[in-house]
Amino acid sequence: MGAADVVPGVSGGTIAFISGIYEELIETLHKLDLGFFKIWKHHSFKTAWRAYNLPFLTALFSGVLISILSLAKLISWLLTHHPILVWSFFFGLIIASIVYVGKQVNQWNILTGLALLVAVVVSYLITISEPMGSPSSMWFLFVAGFIAIIAMILPGISGSFILLLLGAYTGVIGTLSNLLEGAFNGNWSLFADAALRLAIFALGAVVGLKVFSRVLNWMFLHHKNLILAILTGFMVGALNKIWPWKEVLQYRMNHNGEEVPFLEKSIWPTQYPDDPQLLAAVALMIVGFFSIFLLERLAVQKPSDYDTA
Repeated sequence: MGAADVVPGVSGGTIAFISGIYEELIETLHKLDLGFFKIWKHHSFKTAWRAYNLPFLTALFSGVLISILSLAKLISWLLTHHPILVWSFFFGLIIASIVYVGKQVNQWNILTGLALLVAVVVSYLITISEPMGSPSSMWFLFVAGFIAIIAMILPGISGSFILLLLGAYTGVIGTLSNLLEGAFNGNWSLFADAALRLAIFALGAVVGLKVFSRVLNWMFLHHKNLILAILTGFMVGALNKIWPWKEVLQYRMNHNGEEVPFLEKSIWPTQYPDDPQLLAAVALMIVGFFSIFLLERLAVQKPSDYDTA
């Protein structure tokens, strides 16, 4: 999930869904409240910890954090030097994810079909939207965190891509860079300013996670076919963003002062001005597609692992 969230266009929620942990994640987030401290007071910390399924959340978010910290530079390098191959792998993965999630819908009818179409259109419009500027005010950081975390847990919608659309991606990455620079160089004023900004962003993310997990949990309990159709539509619409062959319409400066693509449109491989790497791209699409079967197999083994524990 962490590796996926680093890539603007790929959703960590998609990975959670195809690995079989999505509903547990939503339900666990929904149940989080201050009752944790009541159980801790009257019983024990261990009882409260297990009652709120925090071993699951700790393992999951530790993996996300480790992945982001360890793979962010590698994925950024791959996207810079081998973009077609990276996007091809994820394109195949998302195609398989669409098939996987779509199969979970037990009954298709007019309502689920309409929900699918609306989700496709909304998701597609998001992928072609022109990004906003880069506001740096505290309230904007809160709103950006609130919206981005919702996208991160929705299959098909990338949190980092939403940050890019909002104009906050560069700011958040730059703030994280300032935090590390301030810590390593002993510049505590830079560190404090970055820490405050990240704390406000994180607060927005926590509030967004809590509010939206409640909505998603209710939808899964009462309208599961409808929400699955919507999630399938989101992923179909997002395919435009991860199509490997792009024409750059506009560039932006990243936090390192380098020019990177800002506004792009999808084109056919035959229209690509350089080597389209068609054979390698198709091969990686196939690898991405069939990697879902491995994740499915791991997901099937998961319940027995919990029972054993």
